Amino acid sequence: MIRYRAAWVLPISSPPLRDGWIAIDGNRVTAVGRGGLDDRSAENLGSVAVLPGLVNAHTHLELSHLRDRVPPAGSFVSWAGQVVRARREHTDPAAPEILSAVRAGIVEAVRCGTALVGDISNSLVTVEPLGRSDLSAVVFYELIRFNTHDPGALVEEAGRRVDAFPFKPSVRVDLAAHAPYSVGPGVFAHLRKAMNRRASARCSVHLSESAEEIEFIRQGRGPWRAFLEQLGAWDPGWVPPGTSPVKYLDEAGFLDERVLAVHGVHANVEDLACLAARGTTLVTCPRSNSHTGAGRPPLDAFYASGVRVAVGTDSLASAPDLNVFAELAAMRRIAPAVPAPLLLESATRVGAHALGFEADFGAIEPGRRARLLAVQVPPSVDDVEEYLVSGIEPDQVRWLVSVEGSGSHP
Repeated sequence: MIRYRAAWVLPISSPPLRDGWIAIDGNRVTAVGRGGLDDRSAENLGSVAVLPGLVNAHTHLELSHLRDRVPPAGSFVSWAGQVVRARREHTDPAAPEILSAVRAGIVEAVRCGTALVGDISNSLVTVEPLGRSDLSAVVFYELIRFNTHDPGALVEEAGRRVDAFPFKPSVRVDLAAHAPYSVGPGVFAHLRKAMNRRASARCSVHLSESAEEIEFIRQGRGPWRAFLEQLGAWDPGWVPPGTSPVKYLDEAGFLDERVLAVHGVHANVEDLACLAARGTTLVTCPRSNSHTGAGRPPLDAFYASGVRVAVGTDSLASAPDLNVFAELAAMRRIAPAVPAPLLLESATRVGAHALGFEADFGAIEPGRRARLLAVQVPPSVDDVEEYLVSGIEPDQVRWLVSVEGSGSHP
């Protein structure tokens, strides 16, 4: 049994505790409280805020080798074209430079205070390095196929690839759809059936990310159609739904509480109400949205709608780092009226719930894993939650307890 005192303890599921304490047995929290800890053996951590490890609910670790190689773009489709061309330079997804960048990205995420990630992969090369790391994860095997004559066979083969990985509690592998403009309706239908067969499954989809996506789903034309035609992926039999991307997937029966809808930059009020009603989690990645030309996410509207909001950095092809604290600072600049406790909950509790790891991560409560951060806080800070969303650098962060449960103090 180890006991710690700290200037602040943030359970997330309840208000911050000034002069708080935590008791840990092995790698699990056994108790948390404020004052009244009569134990001289308790370690005083000093002027730090202890909080749960952060959750990066959306990233693409296999794109880490594209860091600083894909410049900002004025439109999302032109940015996506740059990524496609850059990825074609590496035909082997397990090339040494790609795997090295994946491992470096994992190290960076941990150093910045991340405990759990939702990682998008088109090749599943990230599963093994994640399994050897300090991160827990859901690796989403992302399908991209707009025109296919047998969507059922496509999804079944993907499911076999996912099922081939040995079970590991810390790294789960699920299926995902890329986006409504790159995945045909038959593929969405069979992905939904695959989810229905496994109650624990989660699924991710990029949704309402760009203005071009809205145009394509409503009218079947615009830059996305031209892009599909250029790639030889256009389906001449496809009929545009004539509605919003969110409404399209909802009417197809795809959305529910186990789906992560990523970005939502161009979701309107009705779309957000729909996501909230279905229990779908909306994952926001504002720094990436700026870089890709997708636009600025309407964060005030997100939170006002009641939809669950989680936080992601997206990939190093579109974000400067994998620091979720930096993403929170960007959110604070965009939406200064959103209360800091809600932002912190998005980066912890909401993300853990969305990924199906709510029993272990997201809050400091008895029974949950003691994967906790100690963040240096100036003694003069009175509003610790506001401070934590103002921009925390990696050198302010250390892990209180290691993965194995032993103390990891410098």
